[in-house]
Amino acid sequence: MRLEGLSYMQLVILGIIIVLLLIIVSCIKIVPQAQVYVVERLGTYYQSWGTGPHFLVPFIDKVAKKVSIKEQVVDFKPQPVITKDNVTMQIDTVVFYQVTDAKQYTYGVERPLSAIENLSATTLRNIIGEMELDTTLTSRDVINTKITSILDMATDRWGIKVNRVELKNILPPREIQDAMEKQMKAERERREKILQAEGDKKSQILVAEGEKESKILRAEAEKQAEILKAEAEQQAMILRADGIRQQKILEAQGEAEAIALVQQAIADSIVKLNNANPNSQVIALKSLEAFAKAADGKATKIIIPSEIQGIAGLASSVKEIVSEK
Repeated sequence: MRLEGLSYMQLVILGIIIVLLLIIVSCIKIVPQAQVYVVERLGTYYQSWGTGPHFLVPFIDKVAKKVSIKEQVVDFKPQPVITKDNVTMQIDTVVFYQVTDAKQYTYGVERPLSAIENLSATTLRNIIGEMELDTTLTSRDVINTKITSILDMATDRWGIKVNRVELKNILPPREIQDAMEKQMKAERERREKILQAEGDKKSQILVAEGEKESKILRAEAEKQAEILKAEAEQQAMILRADGIRQQKILEAQGEAEAIALVQQAIADSIVKLNNANPNSQVIALKSLEAFAKAADGKATKIIIPSEIQGIAGLASSVKEIVSEK
């Protein structure tokens, strides 16, 4: 675009148009995510703009404050506090907070972070002043809960939500630290001795129980061995007795069978003799045979029936006659 051919008035109008365009462009505001713009109109609060594009009326509206609504973390320097037992220590805190109302945050308090720091320091002194040193060192969770509750209630009117307060460090005086270290060392040594004594005691108990169990097991084994030995001997005696009994039964059965056979033979011979109808001479001859068998025994006296005596005499007479002839 060439400007040599334009008149002065045209140049002025062109300049005014350019200025107006720049003003209009500068009045277009785009609020980014997680931020809120507090807008004033003629020096008075007008409205709070959220995320997105907005138009600012030139020369009338202005952005008074840009507020982040993300959760923020602020680490305060150590604060001197005195416990109930008059021990001075240094405690530093970490505060997690979030702006919930941009208007109250802008107009409710001057320098909000300084206000939170001073409020946390005074609250911490009040809480620690009611506790002794040992309780303070072992009650971090209790202190955190109390100070969080108190700060949250106090900062509501400022549009601030205190989510959490943590005690970062608790630093007692150096002499107290030395005394605590000595105490902890003595406590550790005492616990070590107790644990060692308990270990020795348990070891001795286990050894004694092991010996006891071993003796009991040996006694049980010997008892079982004796029982098994006695049972074996009893079974052997029973078996021997059964063998002897069976042997005697077999011998008796054999003798009974032999006697039965002998008697049967005698009976058979008698039956045969009866069937043969023997005469007196045969009977006498059988008597002599029986007498001969009786005479072969070990008896010292022999009773001879009269019939046999007569037969013997007859036998002698026959013998003499035969001799004479």
